[in-house]
Amino acid sequence: MKVLFLAPQPFFEERGTPIAVDLLLRVLSERGEQVDLVTYHLGKDVDYENLKINRIISLPFIRVVPPGFSMQKIICDFFLFWKVIFMVTREEYHIVHAVEESVLAAYILNKLWGIEYIYDMDSSLPKQLIDKFPSLKPIASFLYFVERLAIRNAVTVVPVNDALVEEIGKSGLDNVIVLHDVPLVDNSWGEMIESIREELGISGLLVMYVGNLESYQGIDLLLESFTSIQEYTESINLAIIGGRDKDIQKYERISRALGISHLVEFIGPRPIKYLGKYLSEADILVSPRISGDNTPMKIYSYLGSGKPIVATKLRTHTQVLDDQVALLVAPAPKSFAKGVLTLVEDAALRKELGRRGKKLIEEKYNFENYQISVNLIYDSLAPLQDH
Repeated sequence: MKVLFLAPQPFFEERGTPIAVDLLLRVLSERGEQVDLVTYHLGKDVDYENLKINRIISLPFIRVVPPGFSMQKIICDFFLFWKVIFMVTREEYHIVHAVEESVLAAYILNKLWGIEYIYDMDSSLPKQLIDKFPSLKPIASFLYFVERLAIRNAVTVVPVNDALVEEIGKSGLDNVIVLHDVPLVDNSWGEMIESIREELGISGLLVMYVGNLESYQGIDLLLESFTSIQEYTESINLAIIGGRDKDIQKYERISRALGISHLVEFIGPRPIKYLGKYLSEADILVSPRISGDNTPMKIYSYLGSGKPIVATKLRTHTQVLDDQVALLVAPAPKSFAKGVLTLVEDAALRKELGRRGKKLIEEKYNFENYQISVNLIYDSLAPLQDH
């Protein structure tokens, strides 16, 4: 099958959606699908059989496109749209696989050229826009109308979590297949790498956060919780892996202001291939996210590591986590501190939550089940090859 795959992100970069795109491209390559990927000018090439990467023109004034909506993203999407138009006038495609906002381009292709499309839905775009730009609330009805239009005209919608299934249901589409993320934990590191504990000189308990440092991740909440934690114990450290330089500098200032800088280490980005090693050194893993419906991709790796998790008791987490596999707490500093301290004081509970979490991954959120879901999606499209 000839697939036009639209990925409106820097590709490849080691962050959420590009990682998910990379995983899907790998499975499509193994299936033997012929994939033309259209993406931004930023990122590293990957080499998969049957994959051709097509980038928009180089935009030297845009060197970084951060997660979420931004002016840089809008500009890149404009050039991506015209790149797509150029390609469909020169090649015939059986299906368009559209990630996130590129579904709008796919909808236009469907109406002008009759090409069917898959909507790879990572989030509700209107909700994401309104959360970031509250001034858009007066046109919320229009934005949700456009989203429903895109959903209804898709041959298949592929959400990444159950919360989105409810949103899709409002549009009346039945052909929905959830494609959950999978852990990125790889225990075959292949070479000696530094120990976080040795590098930082940590001998006590280590709490670890992995991910970007955008405001919705709740890093402020996490740092504030440590002001309460240090009142009970200082034989504990927090390691924060990930984030851009400007975000790290911002939170280092906040840590100093809160008087906890001696307990907190900002490590910055590290290679994903070593994620399993870093997680193995932690005693407690944390996800203090305060908004959004998407389950953070790191949660699957957290679970796969076999380490206990403290997370906020919000839909973003509870559609995958429950009280059997994680310690879920209210999204408030004192509640989060209490959750961490509960695990600090109870080694048996730490071990049991970690064991159950790893079992959940092995039984449900594993790569084999992911492949089955992708095969189900693309096997159902086989008749399109006859047109």
